[in-house]
Amino acid sequence: MKRRILLVDDEVAVLLTLKAILEINGFAVETAASAREAKLQLRNHDFHMVITDMRMENDEAGREVIQTAQAAPSRPAIAMLTAFPSFEEDWRELGADEMLVKPMHTNLLVQQLEALLVAHEDRKQKELAVAALASRKPASARAEQRKAVGRK
Repeated sequence: MKRRILLVDDEVAVLLTLKAILEINGFAVETAASAREAKLQLRNHDFHMVITDMRMENDEAGREVIQTAQAAPSRPAIAMLTAFPSFEEDWRELGADEMLVKPMHTNLLVQQLEALLVAHEDRKQKELAVAALASRKPASARAEQRKAVGRK
């Protein structure tokens, strides 16, 4: 099964180049040239990863894509793509898992994306395990409480 990536950038040259690189490396890639288009795709399709430029039709466009991706049922990994990394703005606080600075060496890009997908999937599995334990814990805690009350 190919891992699906949504690539979001308002520069057509970047979209086409990165799409080709990622497809050559075994990814299934959909593209969006605006935040509006990306949000629509995120509502209608599942993706393993979203790579989004931050500044497109407006300064908030990338943030909107990230928020929509975070709310998606598939909970994709999110990479922020930028030519102008701002160290004042913490990309992790925006909800991104990784920051990619363009232009980039293609082998390094693919390695970063592979590592991000593995780390993200591991984190999702741990969150599911914790949620499963938490859903069982109240019942066992109540049983312990009943035992303690019975001993008094």
